[in-house]
Amino acid sequence: MLLRTGNGQLKVSAGRIRLVNGDACRSSICYNYDKIIKIKWEYVHMGVEEFLKQEEERFIRDNLMSDEVFDFIRANTLPFNQLMAYYRCAIMEVETKFKVLNEQFSLQYDRNPIESIKTRIKSTEGIIKKANKKKIPFTMQSIEENIRDIAGIRVICSFSEDIYMLADCLLQQDDIRLIEMKDYIKHPKESGYRSLHLIIEIPIFLQNEKRPMKVEVQLRTIAMDFWASVEHKLRYKKNIPDSEAESLAVELSDYADQLADLDYKMEQIKKRIVDAEKQSEPTGERKKPLPTIGGMLVKSRINGLIK
Repeated sequence: MLLRTGNGQLKVSAGRIRLVNGDACRSSICYNYDKIIKIKWEYVHMGVEEFLKQEEERFIRDNLMSDEVFDFIRANTLPFNQLMAYYRCAIMEVETKFKVLNEQFSLQYDRNPIESIKTRIKSTEGIIKKANKKKIPFTMQSIEENIRDIAGIRVICSFSEDIYMLADCLLQQDDIRLIEMKDYIKHPKESGYRSLHLIIEIPIFLQNEKRPMKVEVQLRTIAMDFWASVEHKLRYKKNIPDSEAESLAVELSDYADQLADLDYKMEQIKKRIVDAEKQSEPTGERKKPLPTIGGMLVKSRINGLIK
């Protein structure tokens, strides 16, 4: 390998360095060469990690810091902030609808189908990456029309049947328009991912206008959300061999199946409880709270001691 300097070339091979076509080795020149050699040698032996870091910086510089992006930001800072505010308003509208449904079921059926609700707005960087991936122009209209998951809401349910019940209740409301539905519960992804995805359109009411906004709604059980959250974190652990990554992917998919089976069994238990309650109502039997597992164990030990 040849490294050019002001006084000649340095030939680097098999860990040895020598001067080619250079002047006589005077002390000052040798000192300069030593300094150059040290810098270049570190560059030659730059690790893969440093190379990947430089590639990431180059990608950001070429794609996220292009003149087109900067021009877009300068011209659209205020409209962009307004659009993000509209998406936040749309999330509040959808979140309120789910909270109302949860409150109704709590009063009517003495249970809450919703465990928790999470919301998010896609980051500016995420929007730019999505626009680059879709190869769409950087205009407010294009972003609003083509990127449909800028506003997102995730509803975590207790049981799978609650997911479909809540989705039906939401879609029956006359101000909701369904744009797209993807059922990854009945048709899981190859990775094992399960969730019900809805892209809906909902109006928000501003000072002088009614504006339709798109929102992505994800509905999952607690088990589905646990698996998806952990899998998302593990997916970005890159420093493992390909063979091990494939093995882990198979295991994760298997665990997703096991959690789906657990969801099904818990739902069957809930149905048995509901049926038992219905059977006891006509006879006037007094409803007793179900004993906890811990309480059953204590009772078993006490009975054992008495005997």
